Order: sequence, then structure tokens, then C-alpha cells
Amino acid sequence: QVQLVESGGGSVQSGGSLRLSCAASGITYSTYCMGWFRQAPGNEREGVAVIASDGGAAYADSMKGRFTISRDNDKNTMYLQMNNLKPEDTAIYYCAARVGSWLLLQPTAYNYWGQGTQVTVSS
Repeated sequence: QVQLVESGGGSVQSGGSLRLSCAASGITYSTYCMGWFRQAPGNEREGVAVIASDGGAAYADSMKGRFTISRDNDKNTMYLQMNNLKPEDTAIYYCAARVGSWLLLQPTAYNYWGQGTQVTVSS
């Protein structure tokens, strides 16, 4: 059974930082492309950053320079370091996984999803 469990969300002030984690089980982690997505109320789910098994990564334009995605294949865990957070970053952040190595930011490309973790940024 595939499980993706996010942690690390919370409430911060504008300009603050958070580090999200996603622990995976039930998959051959090193063969999966992993990604972070987010969904704000009233908005569609959008790609934040994705990372291939070899560490290659891609980011949505609005996150470049502020967010850093990484993964530890020995621990089956992925991370998202978020710096200089803005109120518009407020959303539920989801971890997702897909077989393959292509760096795709479209949510529809991902097979497995976590339950999400809330990130709230106040001004």
C-alpha cells in the first residue's frame, strides 16, 4: 500500500521560512519522480516543484529562488525548504509521486498523493 505523509506545515509571518517533509512507503522510492503541489481555497491545484530520482529538479516560476526541493533516497523522504514566504503562498501543500523521470509540474501526471499539510503565511 502506497503511503505519502507530509509534515512540517504551520503558520508563519511574511518573510519567514518553513521546511516540509514527505515520507514515502510502499513504492520503490528511487524509481519515482516526486513533487510538491499546492492548492489555495477557490484555486486549482498547482505544481510547486518536482524532483527526479537523480536529483534533477524543476520549479514553478513564482517559486524559483525562494523554494528548494530535495530528496534522500536512503530515507525515502522528500523535502521542500521554503524561504521568504509570502501571504500568497498560503495553501494546502501536497506531496505526490509518479513512475518515471520526466520533470512534470502538471498534477494530473501523478499517481499517488498525500493528505496535505496546511501552510499559512500572515502579513
